[in-house]
Amino acid sequence: MNRRHRAAAAITLVCALGLLTVPAQAMAAPTPDASPSPSATAPASPVSPASPAAPPSSEKDLEKVREQIETLYRKAGAATDAYNLAEEQAKKQSGEIVKLAQAIVDGQTRIAELKDRAGAQAREQYRNGGLPPGAQLVLSDDPKLFLDGVNKVRTSQQANKAVLADLTRTQEDLETYTQDASTNWHKLETNRVKQAQAKKKINAQIAAAEKLESQLEKKERARLRQLEKEAANRAQTAWLATRPVQDTPSTSGATSAAGKAAVAFATSQIGKPYVWGATGPGSYDCSGLTSKAWAAAGRPIPRTSQEQWRLLPRIDIRDMRPGDLIIYHADASHVGMYVGDGTMVHSPRPGRHVTLAGAGSMTILGVVRPDK
Repeated sequence: MNRRHRAAAAITLVCALGLLTVPAQAMAAPTPDASPSPSATAPASPVSPASPAAPPSSEKDLEKVREQIETLYRKAGAATDAYNLAEEQAKKQSGEIVKLAQAIVDGQTRIAELKDRAGAQAREQYRNGGLPPGAQLVLSDDPKLFLDGVNKVRTSQQANKAVLADLTRTQEDLETYTQDASTNWHKLETNRVKQAQAKKKINAQIAAAEKLESQLEKKERARLRQLEKEAANRAQTAWLATRPVQDTPSTSGATSAAGKAAVAFATSQIGKPYVWGATGPGSYDCSGLTSKAWAAAGRPIPRTSQEQWRLLPRIDIRDMRPGDLIIYHADASHVGMYVGDGTMVHSPRPGRHVTLAGAGSMTILGVVRPDK
């Protein structure tokens, strides 16, 4: 494609920028799920809405249902992380395209100006019989006029070279901007496809979990909630038994001012519902809560739990202090904020609200400190 065609193609991007403002719901970004991706109508094992499990007939059966529901929501959380990461990347690509489109427009304006200048210089030489300004003075017998003519010829030649060099450089920049814009556009579309796939998986997993729970009788649902609490308490008790020290200044250090501010923000959100992709103010997903809390403390952090785990400084769990983020599960698909005394605040899952819970009530992957 020649330069003129590349520039024309780039301008098309400017016209398409209106498409970039389509709102997209946000959330937390995991490693790919090793299990097959479910469709909207046929969620993957362990539960398929098309083939509902029989209502539990015993405590053991109800415990299995609890485990199945927990697995489904964990998979939904992982897909939510993937959705959030794709959305963040799509926002970045949209911003880059906007900048490149403006650079293309500016470059075309600059080229038009340089061509006008080059044309004016060419017309001036034509009026002088094809000679640059001052060339006639070089032919003069007057030494003073001769020297003036030499200086004018040199100045004219330098001006012509500068215009041509600037024109060449601007045309090259314009071609680069066009290529970059095209690349970013393809990345944007790729991330939109990822968002759509993650959204489909999230909705399928949540629908499967909700359908499974809806098959229970009222007393069974109440018992299910009790089983959830008992499982969390067992995990918390086991975790506390392995902790040699609890929040002592010698190991955890004094909580920073930013950490205190982040904790204050997060705990003030208690009672607000979990909504996948939400970052407040009325609802949150897990990483939406932690990222907003640290932003309120003046320390912006990555949007997703996986990116928080990947990019933020890690610390030993024994050195944990209020404000630190606890990353859960092997795929880093959940995150909570430590508030002290073995407790964390988090937004658990669909159907639940921001709440306090035992820091060890789920499997801990590690701890990160945003302000280290």
